[in-house]
This record gives sequence, C-alpha cells and structure tokens, in this order.
Amino acid sequence: MSEKPKYYITTAIAYTSGKPHIGNTYEIVLADAIARYKRSQGYDVFFQTGTDEHGQKIELKAEEAGITPKEFVDNVSTEIKRIWDLMDTSYDKFIRTTDEDHEKQVKKIFKKLYDKGDIYKGHYEGMYCTPCESFFTESQLVDGKCPDCGRPVQPAKEEAYFFKMSKYADRLIEHINTHPEFIQPVARKNEMMNNFLLPGLQDLCVSRTSFKWGIPVDFDPKHVVYVWLDALTNYITGIGYDADGNSTEQFNKLWPADLHLIGKDIIRFHTIYWPIFLMALDLPLPKQVFGHPWLLQGDGKMSKSKGNVLYADELVDFFGVDAVRYFVLHEMPFENDGVISWELMVERLNSDLANTLGNLVNRTVSMTNKYFGGTVEDKGVVEDVDAELKAVVENASKAVDAKMADLRVADAITEIFNLFKRCNKYIDETTPWVLGKDESKKDRLSTVLWNLIQSISEGARLLESFMPSTSKKILEQLGNGHVTEKPEILFQRMDLEEVMKKVEELHPKVEEKKEEEAVIDIEPKDEITFEQFGAMQFQVGEIIACEAVKKSKKLLCSQVKVGSQVKQIVSGIKAHYTPEEMVGKKVMVLVNLKPAKLAGVLSEGMLLCAEDAEGNLALMTPEKEMPAGAEIC
Repeated sequence: MSEKPKYYITTAIAYTSGKPHIGNTYEIVLADAIARYKRSQGYDVFFQTGTDEHGQKIELKAEEAGITPKEFVDNVSTEIKRIWDLMDTSYDKFIRTTDEDHEKQVKKIFKKLYDKGDIYKGHYEGMYCTPCESFFTESQLVDGKCPDCGRPVQPAKEEAYFFKMSKYADRLIEHINTHPEFIQPVARKNEMMNNFLLPGLQDLCVSRTSFKWGIPVDFDPKHVVYVWLDALTNYITGIGYDADGNSTEQFNKLWPADLHLIGKDIIRFHTIYWPIFLMALDLPLPKQVFGHPWLLQGDGKMSKSKGNVLYADELVDFFGVDAVRYFVLHEMPFENDGVISWELMVERLNSDLANTLGNLVNRTVSMTNKYFGGTVEDKGVVEDVDAELKAVVENASKAVDAKMADLRVADAITEIFNLFKRCNKYIDETTPWVLGKDESKKDRLSTVLWNLIQSISEGARLLESFMPSTSKKILEQLGNGHVTEKPEILFQRMDLEEVMKKVEELHPKVEEKKEEEAVIDIEPKDEITFEQFGAMQFQVGEIIACEAVKKSKKLLCSQVKVGSQVKQIVSGIKAHYTPEEMVGKKVMVLVNLKPAKLAGVLSEGMLLCAEDAEGNLALMTPEKEMPAGAEIC
C-alpha cells in the first residue's frame, strides 16, 4: 500500500497586538477549508498556524496595560487560539514565537547566517520619523519633514545587523520566472518583480537595539532579532528544523511547504525575504505562496476608531459557526477584496442557507416520511429529468476539484450550491406532492425521492470542507434512503430589523463614538487673503496608473490625467491604498504646486486627502461624476 502524499499548509502567524477581527479570522477559515479538502482527497495534511509575539508595538502596549510583554502576549495568544477553535478549524500545530524551541532555533539561525557572511553589522543614520519607524536622508525630506506623513523628524542613529539581500536576488528572480505557480495570484507576482526585485534589493535590517522585547542575538545581546527573521522562520522551526543539521524526521518529510497562505499586505516578506533566507540556509523554497485579498467592512478596512469592527465570536452568536464560515469563504473573490456587513450576512443566511439548502433538506425528509414512512429505494422508474440531475451531481465533484486545485474556494462553494439549486428545481419538475396522490405513481415517487436523497448527500459530502457541522447534520438526517423521523432545521430565517436592533443593543456606543469622532479640532494656521487662495489651482484628476516607490515604504507614484495633460504625483498613502485600488479613481489635485523630488522621484502636484484622529486617510473625490480637468472652485 503506497504512502499518502504529504501536504504542508500554513497561515501567517497572527500578531498579538489585540483581538483578531473577522477579517483576520478569514485566513484561518480559508486555510482550514483547503486543509480539509486535501484530507478528503487522501493527502496526509499538516496544518500549522500560531502567533507572532515580539516587537516594539507589543512592548509599548504591555507598558500601557501595566503588565509584562509576556503576560500581554499570553493573554492575546489565548484569545486568538480560542477564536480559531470556535471557528472549527482543524490545525495540527499552534506555534508561538515565544516558544522555547522556536527562540532557540532563531538564535542559531541568526548565528549561522552571520558566520556565513550573509549578516553583517552596520547602522542606520539619518532623520528618524517615529510614527513611521523609518529613517530618511536630508534630501528625502519635504520641507524638513517626513516625506510619508509630513510629521517632524529627529536626527537619529541606531546600530543594527543587516542581511545581504542582493547576494541572492538574481537567483530568486530566476526561480520566480521558472516557477510560475510560486506566487499567486499572478498580480502579486508582477508587483513583487516590478516594484522590488527588478529595480534592485537593498540590504535588510534584521536586528534592533531601540527596544528589548525580542529574541536576543546570542553573541551581541544588546540586539534583538527583528520581527521578520523571527516570525518567518516559524514555518520551519514549528516542524522540527535544526540549524545545526539535526532536523527531525517530521521536518524532512514536510519541508518544503506546499502552501503559505497569507494576506496580500505581507506578500513581499513571504516572496522576497523568506525565500532569500531559505536560500542562505540551503533549504528548498515553499512550493506556493498565495496572497489572499482582504475582507472589508463596507468599503473600507476595519478599524476600532471607525466603530466598524466585526468579531467572529459576535457573528457566531447571531448566525452560528457554519453560517459565518460560509459567508467569509463564499463572499471573498479570488483576487479582489470582499465585503462583510450585518445586512449581507442576514441576506445570505435567508436566501442561500435557510432557503436554498435548509428548505431543500427539510422538504426531502418531510416528504420521505409522509409518503413512505421514512424509507425509500430506487424503483427504477426513470424519466429524462433524472438523467439531467445525475449529470449535475457527477459534474459537481469534478468542478469542485478543479476550483480547489486553483484555490478558488468561493467558486468551489458556488458549484456545490448550484447542485442544491438543481435539486430544488428537480422537485418543481417532478412534483412529488402530485405523484403522492396517485397510487400508480408510487414507484416513480420513490425513485424521485431516492434521487433527491442521493444528490443532496453528494452535495453534503462536498460541503464538508467548508461547513463541516452542516454537512454532518445533513448526512445524519438523510442516511442512505432512510431519513430521520423529523427534519432538523439547519438554518433559521432572521429578520433584518430585529438583528440590527440587537446589534445596536450590543454596541450602544458605536453611534455616539462616530458622532464624537466626526468632529476634529486642529491647530489653526494664519489667515490668507482671497487672492492667496486664488493663486492655488485645484482640478479633478483621473488616476490612470500607479505604482509603489521602490525607495520608500510609504509612497505611491500616480500618473494623473488632468485635462489633456498627465502629471506624475507622489503621495504618502501606501498604507491606505494599494496601487491597484488607485487606478480609475477621480481625485482632487492641487495642480500648480512647485515640483519636488520625494525619495528621488519627481512629484508635480498634490492629491488632497482627509485625515482622522487615528491617522487614517481618505482621498478627496467628487460627489458626482466629473471629467478629468474640471476646475474645483
């Protein structure tokens, strides 16, 4: 008997700065669906997740809370694990970067790379922006301030160890070009190649001295290992890697990983830094890195300051685990961001889960009990419509396999629900309630119900990876032609007004908070004359292209069409918008601002944004459709 093929899947480890919202929780549910499906295909799956627990932010948050960093991360890590378990996720290992064996290996890895000459000591020097945690040269500053956020900077110098990224860049470029499946979706690959690798990699800081909450560098203990070298190595330390060459059988079996599942915002670290670290350690690269999109609340990222954060446990209290799993998996497109809201949850619960699926199972069980005392069999009384149903059932499994092979999980679920919809149509076509009135049609009725039970059962088996509890309940009710005495209600319909009323009771301060935050007082500037204002030229611009500025963590460079001209404008908004999101937007442009270079890139104007008290930015856009070039007055 041949051994099962292995499949090693990981999520990014969750940062322990606070309770994860539903957008964070989406990733573990997505990974679980993939892991469960691979198991159903006969793979020996190892599924790892966990928590990332070091860094300056943790140190500061612990200080604010009046507890030690270890106490802080213990509390948050426990909460994260509770939510992962609540969502019925079947991980095999939950690693923490404060685990003793992980910390031991990180120290050994750092020393190994240092001894090899890939890590060297240097220092940062320049003007430091504390909010951005970034150094800039004098020439990069704008009016003496941070080019990304516009805040004041201070001269600073920090000793640090650096990794020689450029040493391995050509080898990584060749690997990406010869392994098209390595970075998915393709748009993520193009972004990494064009914005980072091809322009040339700078050496990477891999230690810090400005804070203490981290893994000390063994041979230079005033330094702590910086977050990415610490966090990324969990994928190998968690399965038994040893930098001295004594790795476990488990590591030798599982590595390289088959899939790193991560958010699109950390794709650079997993497709550039991590592969280069592995090359330096003489280890094979993971087979695939998939950068999934974000799950957004409304049309923006979730934020506590906006009062729009949704948490998995609250949603589960309203809708149940499998309904929440269904929603986050089904509503997330392959490449684009998905949207979640209470209203959409109620709509999907009622239409897809209660009606299409729940009502289908309920009717089938009820009719089998009513007409045959709960037991039916295939009497062989066949009509053309039966073959059509069976064809849909047979094709569903192949279609789901094909979608899951490409990690198109939402599309796979759609295929399964297409099967359930076809079963509902089959009921309408065969009219069992009419057949039940004619004793001569009894064998035909038995055949119809048998076909229904077999078809729904196949759909339920396919559904197991995505909605495991629901799948089990359906199969228990249907048996193999012998149904339960009473149908169990799978999903109860909900009234939107009642749900929203309960939500308001649950979060009574949300609206008050929004009202308070709607008003912000800022320090007034000197008055200007009408003539001074008239000297500024504002127009509507259309962003026709956008890319990240390679020398900056914060800047985007946009090509903005203003009338018949195209202006190049550099803006410090990378933390709030991706280049893909920028393209096509109509924006407010200060056209006649004197050109200046930001991070070495010429900027010929300014995009106007609004900023709230938390530093969140929103581009100013026209309320109604306006042509590029329209004057703003």
